[in-house]
Amino acid sequence: MGCEPPQRLVRALGEMYGDAAAADWLAGLPALTERALAAEDGLTVERVAAPGGRSSLVVLVRRADGTPAALKLAPPVAGPGLERAALEHWNGWGAVKPLDTPAQAGAELDASGALLLERLHPEVSLRSLPEAKALLEAAGTLRRLWVEPPAGHGFETVATRTERQSAGMRAAAEADPELAPLVDAALAARAELVEGEPELLLLHGNFRQSKVLSGERAPWLTVGPEPLVGERAYDLARLVRDRAEDLIASPGGPATARRRVKKLAESLEVEQARLHGWTLFRAVESGTRALAEGRCQMGEVNLEFAGWL
Repeated sequence: MGCEPPQRLVRALGEMYGDAAAADWLAGLPALTERALAAEDGLTVERVAAPGGRSSLVVLVRRADGTPAALKLAPPVAGPGLERAALEHWNGWGAVKPLDTPAQAGAELDASGALLLERLHPEVSLRSLPEAKALLEAAGTLRRLWVEPPAGHGFETVATRTERQSAGMRAAAEADPELAPLVDAALAARAELVEGEPELLLLHGNFRQSKVLSGERAPWLTVGPEPLVGERAYDLARLVRDRAEDLIASPGGPATARRRVKKLAESLEVEQARLHGWTLFRAVESGTRALAEGRCQMGEVNLEFAGWL
C-alpha cells in the first residue's frame, strides 16, 4: 500500500530503542498500518509524510467524505495513549486536534497505537520563519497549552521524568570524566528546582519550533507532545536552545543564548532563574543522551550550549 517508513524514522528508532527493538516494531508496522486504515470505513492513503519525524510514521489520508487527515502510528514505548489524552484535553487549543471516530473505530485505532488527527501542513513549521518571528509565534502557541491537567490523569511529573533521565547523565559522566562538571551542575540545578516546584500544569514535554506546523483552523498548531505535568519553565527550556547549531556557528552565541533566556522568561512571565536551571539540565540531558545514541554532532552542540549557561 506504499506506506514504507522513511529512513529517518528507521535510523532514529534504532538510536532511541536499540536496533533489535526497533526492528521488531518496524516488522509489524505494515500489519499495524493495515489495521489502523481498516478501523474507519473509507480511509484512503495519499502518501507517507517524509522525511517525517523521529518517533512515528505519519500517513496522510482522506476520510470517506473527502476530509484530509493524518494517521499517526507510534511504538507503545512512545506512549501514544498519553499523547491522545493530552490532545483530547487541549481539544485543538494550540494543538492539533484528534478527529472524532465511531467507538469501534476508536478502539481499533487505540489497539494499533494510532491517532487520527486533523491534517496540518507537515512541510511548513516555525523553522521556516526568521528566528525572531519564529520565537514569538512559538511562545504564543506554548502559552495556550499550559492548562490544568485532566482529573485522574496518568501523566508523569517533571520530577519523575527528570529523575529517570538523571541515571543516564550519571552514567555518561562516569564513562567520560570530562563531562562530570557539566553533569554535576545540571543535576544540582535539578535537585533545587524539583524541591520547590511551584506548579503542576499540563506540559507539551518536547516543545520546539519544528513541532509547530501551519494549519487551516489556526495559523500555527503544535504536534508530537510527550506530555507530563509540572512547571512552565521546564517546558520553555527546550525552546531556549532552538536552532542551537546556528548559535554555535555565530561569534555572539553565548551572549545570544543568555539574552534568549531573559527574553523568553519575561515574555511568558516565568522566573528567569528557574528557566536558566531547567535549560541547563535539559541541554546536558539531551547532549549526553545524543552521545550515548551515537549522534555525536548533536551531542556536542547541546553540551557546548550548556557550557554557555
